[in-house]
Amino acid sequence: MYPNISYLIEDLTGLYIPLPIQTFGFCVALAFLFGSYFISLELKRKEKLGLIGSTKVDKIIGQKISNQQILISLLIGFLIGYKLLDAIIHYSDFVNNPQTFILSSRGSLTGGILGSLFSCYRDISNNKKTRLEKPKKITVDVHPHELVGNLIMVAAISGIIGAKIFHNLENIDDFIKDPINQILSFSGLTFYGGLIFGVYFVLRYAKKYNLNNFHLFDAFAPSLILAYGIGRMGCHLSGDGDWGIVNLNPKPELLNFLPDWMWSYNYPNNVINAGIPIEGCTGNFCMQLAEPVYPTPFYEIILSLLIFSLLWKLRKKISTPGLLFSIYLFFNGLERFFIEKIRVNTEYQILGGITQAEIISSMLMLTSIVLALHVTRKINFFYK
Repeated sequence: MYPNISYLIEDLTGLYIPLPIQTFGFCVALAFLFGSYFISLELKRKEKLGLIGSTKVDKIIGQKISNQQILISLLIGFLIGYKLLDAIIHYSDFVNNPQTFILSSRGSLTGGILGSLFSCYRDISNNKKTRLEKPKKITVDVHPHELVGNLIMVAAISGIIGAKIFHNLENIDDFIKDPINQILSFSGLTFYGGLIFGVYFVLRYAKKYNLNNFHLFDAFAPSLILAYGIGRMGCHLSGDGDWGIVNLNPKPELLNFLPDWMWSYNYPNNVINAGIPIEGCTGNFCMQLAEPVYPTPFYEIILSLLIFSLLWKLRKKISTPGLLFSIYLFFNGLERFFIEKIRVNTEYQILGGITQAEIISSMLMLTSIVLALHVTRKINFFYK
């Protein structure tokens, strides 16, 4: 396993370069990057076909920078400089535990002051270049693909909040024992919480620009499942505990051509230090599971890529707005429902034991059917 990118680079090149970049976080960043790219492609295609259009927005240009903007610039510059200079001076501390370092109160006052001054100087200088003697109002066309950055930012922030809330609801005992750490920890994110919160707040933002909800959902659908798969790649490569139940069954002969770890794996050097010590290993991340388990993140990577391929192929054939998104919801719920059967998770003691993900995935499949029936009631399914 590769708890951070340094371990991955060392495995590939033999050279260890200490970097404060966690493998899971790196994969999440990749998920947003690839997701943004494919969403942008889809929105451009839909606008070219006349399915969605630009929105006229009034804006005032040439204004002098306000005191509030200067204050915000000073504050942001201080926070960045406060942490950055201390991270440079004490780089080994930063690399060894970046989460604790970032969330702690430690930092450099000198760095904070320098950061404030630089940030304020930069913003005032940039403002002078665009300032007019008399500010004026102009009307500009905002194209849907130009909003992708903001949409992704809204989805990311609201999604992380939702993912943390749903994770803590699912693990309420851990939250009660240590609420501060559970809230601030970068680990413990529940995908469906992120999806629900992300969809809600993206809708609210899109309403400002009169974006058609169903076309927007359809543009997001392939990217959502692709991003999910890339995120699961981070789970698998780092060994973050998001694995399956113990699997001591012999590998079926049908799968003999595959590596053993694809059937059962003990996740050596996992990032959460779960299991038993690895003989001869010293330093951080020297644990592995006592018994091999199903590598469920790897299975979800494969399933996500297959679903993405299907949705990407169907996107030009389906003309009914919202239908592609309903197909996404169904397959997303279906794969997660069955993965839960071999995955370690907290169960609610109802219906003989059921997980939060099983409940939500079932609701997603039901929602997808209702949505498909609704959107196809008056519109043809396919282009002729």
